[in-house]
Amino acid sequence: MTDDWIVPPPTQIVADAVRRALAEDLGIAGDLTSEATLPQGATATATLTARQAGVLAGLPVAIETFRQLGGAVTLDAQVPDGARLEKGDIVAVLSGDARQLLAGERTALNFLNHLSGIASLTRRFVDAVAGTGARICDTRKTTPGLRALEKYAVRCGGGHNHRFALSDAILIKDNHIAVAGGAGAAFRAARARAGHLVAIEIEVTTLGELEEVLEAGATIVLLDNMDNAMLRAAVALNAGRARLEASGGVTLERVRGIAETGVDYISSSQITMGAPPLDLGLDVEIR
Repeated sequence: MTDDWIVPPPTQIVADAVRRALAEDLGIAGDLTSEATLPQGATATATLTARQAGVLAGLPVAIETFRQLGGAVTLDAQVPDGARLEKGDIVAVLSGDARQLLAGERTALNFLNHLSGIASLTRRFVDAVAGTGARICDTRKTTPGLRALEKYAVRCGGGHNHRFALSDAILIKDNHIAVAGGAGAAFRAARARAGHLVAIEIEVTTLGELEEVLEAGATIVLLDNMDNAMLRAAVALNAGRARLEASGGVTLERVRGIAETGVDYISSSQITMGAPPLDLGLDVEIR
């Protein structure tokens, strides 16, 4: 994974996400505990440590958290996003205003734990298909309001992004096909409407539908909920005419077998919706 691939989300998206999270946590009165127990101007140093192995994601969001709290806390990252972590690794050292540090601790950790969990699970999927040529992709099944951050975390884990929104590309799914009157008819209608730069992908569930859309000129086809035998048959039928994406029922236990059928892409909502948080802890040095 090269550094230029792990491009953080736009600054405004990061800032908006942090602003909402801080407003939720601080409410209208701020951090009552820190203001009541810590003298104004007190400083502190804290170490962010990995309490389990995984992959790091979310540093730009953590940095933005303390910037919005006043900028009196410095976060000195020891490793970059996308780095593999072992239990006990130091991720970052934070120092500065104690009230700001503790006021932002939970917000920063919530983002880091969640996004690092996604990156870590994505990396397990990516490692599972290594050498097959198949790419692991995410879906639009993401936490509302956090899609750009979660898709960033997928990239940190070595995965690839599917479309970000309905406006990115045309993806004709089973319900569109049902209303349109068939897979071929739906594809032809989409191609007639789409601009020349708009990608069109169509979902099929049978080999008959696959042949129909290939004859109609489809170049990207989603093979939905097919078992491995049917996926192999689809790859053979396709004979290189279109890029093939397998989706539906993708698990870590099954993903290697799916990749070995010869599909180009494997998309799974599990890497965003099913990822447990990675345990990262922030401990203030005792003076």
